Amino acid sequence: MSKTTRDSASAARVAAAIGALTLRATRAGLYGRLTSGVEGVDATTYPVLSGLARVGPVTATKLAEVIGMDRTVTTRYATRLQEAGLVARRPDPADARATRLVLTVEGERAVTALRGAMESFVAEEMATWPSGEAAAFAVRLERLTQSLAQGEADRSR
Repeated sequence: MSKTTRDSASAARVAAAIGALTLRATRAGLYGRLTSGVEGVDATTYPVLSGLARVGPVTATKLAEVIGMDRTVTTRYATRLQEAGLVARRPDPADARATRLVLTVEGERAVTALRGAMESFVAEEMATWPSGEAAAFAVRLERLTQSLAQGEADRSR
C-alpha cells in the first residue's frame, strides 16, 4: 500500500468521524450533557454562549456567521441568555445603530463551568486509552484543527 493510499484511507476515517461528531443529534446530546446543572443554559443556547466566549463582544449577525446559525435564531437564543443574566447587549462603538453581545460576569462563570464539564467529559471518555495515546491524539487533533482553520482563512482572503 502506498503512502498516498494509506493516507487516503486514514483521511476517509477521520472525515467520517468528524461527520458523525458534527451531526445535530450528536451535538445536541453532548450539549445537553454539558449544560446539565448550569443555570440559564441548555442544549439550544449553548452554541451561542460558547461562540460568544470564543469571539468576544460581537453583533448577533457576526456571531450567527461564526457559529453557523441563522441570525434570528441566534438573536432569540441571545435574548434567552440575556434574560438569564448571562449575556448583555451594549452599544457597538463602530456603529451606533448596532448592539454587541457581551458575556456578563455570570456568563463568564457559566462558560468556565461548561468548559470544565467538557474537559471532565473528554477525560472520562479517554480514561481507558493506553498510556500516551490521549496526548498523541491531542497533538494531532490540534494540528488538524489549525490546518483546517488556516486553510479557511486563506480561502477567505
